Amino acid sequence: MEALLVILRALADPSRVRILLLVRRMELSVGEIAAVLDQSQPRVSRHIRILADAGLVSRAKEGAWVFVQLGPAAQTTPVLAMFDALAQDAGFADQERLAVVRAERAAAADAWFAAHAEDWDRERSLYVAETAVEAAVAASLGPAPLGNLLDIGTGTGRMIELLGPRATTALGIDRSPEMLRLARGRIEAEGLAHGSVRRGDMYALPPADGSIDTVVIHQVLHFADDPAAVIAESARVLAPGGRLLVVDFMPHGREELRSQQRHLRLGFADSQMLEWMAGAGLAGRVAARLPDPHAIGVTLWLATKVKDERKAA
Repeated sequence: MEALLVILRALADPSRVRILLLVRRMELSVGEIAAVLDQSQPRVSRHIRILADAGLVSRAKEGAWVFVQLGPAAQTTPVLAMFDALAQDAGFADQERLAVVRAERAAAADAWFAAHAEDWDRERSLYVAETAVEAAVAASLGPAPLGNLLDIGTGTGRMIELLGPRATTALGIDRSPEMLRLARGRIEAEGLAHGSVRRGDMYALPPADGSIDTVVIHQVLHFADDPAAVIAESARVLAPGGRLLVVDFMPHGREELRSQQRHLRLGFADSQMLEWMAGAGLAGRVAARLPDPHAIGVTLWLATKVKDERKAA
C-alpha cells in the first residue's frame, strides 16, 4: 500500500505528469525538460527527484548533464496504461515543444559532423568500407533475435541503429558525452524506443552479471590499454550461451596512428584474440576476415559464453 501511495503522491502535480509523459516519448536531459516545461532547472530537478523516488523515472549523469528516462516497466506500465485509458490527450500540448528539442539535437549532430567531417572521412578511408564491415557483422550474428544487446564504445550509435531492431533491449556505452548525445539523437530518429545510451567505462560495465545476450565491441579494442580486461568484463555481463562479437583491425604497420588517432594497438592477431576469449571463459572463433590490399584489413571474432555444467547440475 505504501508503494502505491508514493506513486500517487508523485503524480499529484501536473508538472510531474508532464515530465513522465515526455520521457515516455524519449530520453531527455534536465535542461531539455526545463525548456519544454518553461520552468527553472532547479524546480524541474525537484520534480524529477520525486518521480525517481517513486520508481517512475531513472537518472544518469553524463559530465555536467543529467538524462532522464522511464523507470522499470513494472512501475511505469500500469501508470501509463491508466493515462492511455483515462487521459488520452494528456501532455499533448508539450509535443510541439518536444519537436523543437528533436530539431535542436539534429542540428547539433549536423554541426558536429560538419566540423569533424575531414578527420572522420580520413579515418574511415584507412580500412575496409564500412558497408562491407556492417554486412559481415549482420552475417556473423545470424538472423535470430539478439535478446538484450550491449554495444561497448557505441560512439555515434551506429551498431544500435543497425542491430537494435533485432534486440529486446539495446544499450550503448561510451565515455564521451558528446558522442552519447549524437548516439541518442540517432536512436531517437530511428524510433528505437527500447534503445538507450549511457556514459560508462568498458572496464566496469553497468549491466549486472549474466544479464546480456549479445555484446558488440566494434572498432574499440585498439584504443584499450588492456584488451584482455575488456574481454573479461564483457564475459561477466554475458548470460550463459550469450555471444560476444569483436570487430577490429588485422595486424598492420601504420605506426602514425598511435600519435594521430590515439591507437594503442596496431591490430590484433587471431591467436591473441582467441587466447583472451578463452581466458574469459568464452569459446571463440574467427567469424570473418575482410582483407584489403589498399587499406587496413578487418577481422570479426565471435565467441560464446561457455555454460557451467557444474552449476546446471
